[in-house]
Amino acid sequence: MALPPLTSSGVVGVAGRIDEPVDVRTADLRLAGGPLPVTSPARVYVCGITPYDVTHLGHAATFVWADVLGAVLRLAGAEVVSSRNVTDVDDVLTRAADARGRHYDEFALSQEFAFEQDMRALGVRPPTFAPRARHHIPHVQQLAAALLRVDRAYVRDGHVFFRAGDLVERSGLDADRARELAAEFGDEPDDDLREDPFDVPVWRPSGDRDPAWPSPWGWGRPGWHAECAAMATASLGHGVDVLVGGADLAFPHHAHQAAMAEAASGVGPFARAQVHVGAVSQDGAKMAKSTGNLTLVADLLKQTTGPALRLLVLDRPWSQPWEFRPGLVEAATARLDALFAAAGRRASSTAAAHEVTDRLLDDLDVPGALDVAVAEGGDAARLLVRVLALG
Repeated sequence: MALPPLTSSGVVGVAGRIDEPVDVRTADLRLAGGPLPVTSPARVYVCGITPYDVTHLGHAATFVWADVLGAVLRLAGAEVVSSRNVTDVDDVLTRAADARGRHYDEFALSQEFAFEQDMRALGVRPPTFAPRARHHIPHVQQLAAALLRVDRAYVRDGHVFFRAGDLVERSGLDADRARELAAEFGDEPDDDLREDPFDVPVWRPSGDRDPAWPSPWGWGRPGWHAECAAMATASLGHGVDVLVGGADLAFPHHAHQAAMAEAASGVGPFARAQVHVGAVSQDGAKMAKSTGNLTLVADLLKQTTGPALRLLVLDRPWSQPWEFRPGLVEAATARLDALFAAAGRRASSTAAAHEVTDRLLDDLDVPGALDVAVAEGGDAARLLVRVLALG
């Protein structure tokens, strides 16, 4: 028996005909310099938090942009499945908890609660999955076993090291810069146990103060890059459409995460596109918890609204590094007021609304979409307010 056709809304038509063509935009997305046609579900993995301190503006920028990416994918007609991890097994977290006389996992939960409060204020919707590293120890061990089987890892003194191979060359870095970045993120490139300076632990032995689990290689804990590889594949499968994180995570973290997942599964590339959100600086230096050079989201929310702060982050290309200055809060508030005023106009222009959509599909061009929405007003402005979750 023949099935009735679909209407333009995608619902089965009772009249037995198609009234008009379906407007399919899922093939129109451009991201990170190239086309990224998607099919449902579009899979987005977001490198999340290590919950040892409160959320600063630079960190929040990644999650705001990831949220807008999801909204634009849905605007294009795609279903979206997202995963944003919590790295709650980490040496920095363990030391921070010890300093406060608290157990690492209990301390992580309290910090995670504060983070979620900030995300709600910024209008960031919860991800589909929120994997926590301590719940994925078996997946890390399975990853280590798979890498050993295909000779992309080796065992030394209770460690399982991943063989980096030509990863540095494929990342477009010279050896000196790669070594500098590896050391900055605690990868210990000068460790004599490693066959190559850029080999990294999938599994490592634990000291008396570290979290520890039994494994075929002794009591230990996972390596950072392996945690994300395991959590991503456990929640989204052996490949994702977009991998999102701060620009500082491109190497070594995302490079090793992707390489481990690809080597273990034989599926590549792990990510069809990578969105590395531009770093936020302050007083001439990168905003970072490690240096204390911070402006906290919670403090900014005492001065302005969540939507204004969200627009402050979004009114620029996503990959662009930028410096936070207090005057930007007033400018973002004025820009938001102009958008709301435009949305209040009765103008109705299908062409303007389509142009807003086109701008968003063109590498998440929020500034260009804002310019169109403010100038044209009406439907175009209301569409943008809705998609950017500014209302």
